[in-house]
Parts: sequence; structure tokens; C-alpha cells
Amino acid sequence: CVLNLNAQTNVQLHYDFGKDRKFLTSTVEHLSFDKFGSNFFFVDFNYKGNAPIEAYWEIARELKFWQAPFSVHIEYNGGLNTNVRINNAYLLGGTYSWSSEYFSKGFSLSAMYKVIQGNPSPHNFQLTGVWYLHFFKNRITFLGFADFWREKQTVSADHFESDFQNTSYVFISEPQLWYNFNKHFSVGTEVELAYNFAGVAGFTICPTVAVKYTF
Repeated sequence: CVLNLNAQTNVQLHYDFGKDRKFLTSTVEHLSFDKFGSNFFFVDFNYKGNAPIEAYWEIARELKFWQAPFSVHIEYNGGLNTNVRINNAYLLGGTYSWSSEYFSKGFSLSAMYKVIQGNPSPHNFQLTGVWYLHFFKNRITFLGFADFWREKQTVSADHFESDFQNTSYVFISEPQLWYNFNKHFSVGTEVELAYNFAGVAGFTICPTVAVKYTF
């Protein structure tokens, strides 16, 4: 989320107390703007025991040479954990964005073609929604994203495969609620709502408690 059009980088630390989790996650997140659009990336590390157990990152570019609220969306994501690699994914599509006059609230919607490298069915789609809302004089921030995409699963196939072209559908949303003590320090929570995500069949809910520092 943004309060203005300045570049922002923040560091978050979450304790995930979802079922079978009980680990720490660090997130480094960045958003910046220029005359041709915006840049966004985040990097996650999960920690359990005496070392990281998973790393994941996404980087995206919104590109436009016009004044309309539509932009070209280019994205990469991938990672690894102690058991498997998270395949490279390349996305290309379009985004519609809207923000209020003083950036107190806004949202974006993206529709993308998604190529998952090494997947048995590499050609897929993804829909993404992102939102933010600041209220109580910017003391409270509610933000998050929701992703829905098609991806053939390579584990627990009997649970995952649908009747449509022998593919699977995945959903994940991570709404966050923050209390901002000032422009830099915040405390809050994130709730991961997921369906058929990360090798787990069915619907899961994984809440966290978190702190955030914005540079």
C-alpha cells in the first residue's frame, strides 16, 4: 500500500501459528513509481529450527506510456524449500488500477497468461486483485491480495485434478490489518486463506502476528 507516490520499502516479521506451521517468516517488500509505471517485489524466507526452510520471491512491472488507468503487467516468481523447488513462473497481461485522490484507498485487477516452467501443463492463466485502505487518520491499514490460477498439481493428484482439461485450480488470499504507530513502525496480523495451495488439498486458514518497519 502507499500513502503517496514515493518509493517505499518495508521489512516484516510474521509468526505463523497455522496448523502444522509454527514458524517465522520474514518479508522484504518494495514499491516504487516512475513516469512509465511502477515496480514491485517481495522476498519471503521461512525459518524453522536453526536455518531457513523456504525462500520465495516475486517481481513485477506495470508499464504504460499513456494516461489511462490500464497498464501492461510483467511478472516473475519462483523459489525453493527443503523438499522441492518452486518452479519458475512467467506472467504477462494487463492491469486496471484505481486510487482515490489522496491515496487513502485503491485497488488493481490483473488478468495474465502464466507459463509455469517444468510443469506437465505449463500454459495457464492467473487473475490477481490487490487492495489497500487507510483510515482513522492513517492509524489503521487494511490491505492484501487475492490470486486465482490454473496449475496442474504434481502431488496428491487424486485430490487435486478437476474435470476440466485434467487441470487444477489454486486460490490464495492474504489480507493484512496493521496498526501504524507512526510512518515507520506497525504491528498487525495476516491471514492466509488458501485452496489447493502448496501441495495441501482443500481449504486452509493460517493466521499470523507480525511487526513491520517501513523505511
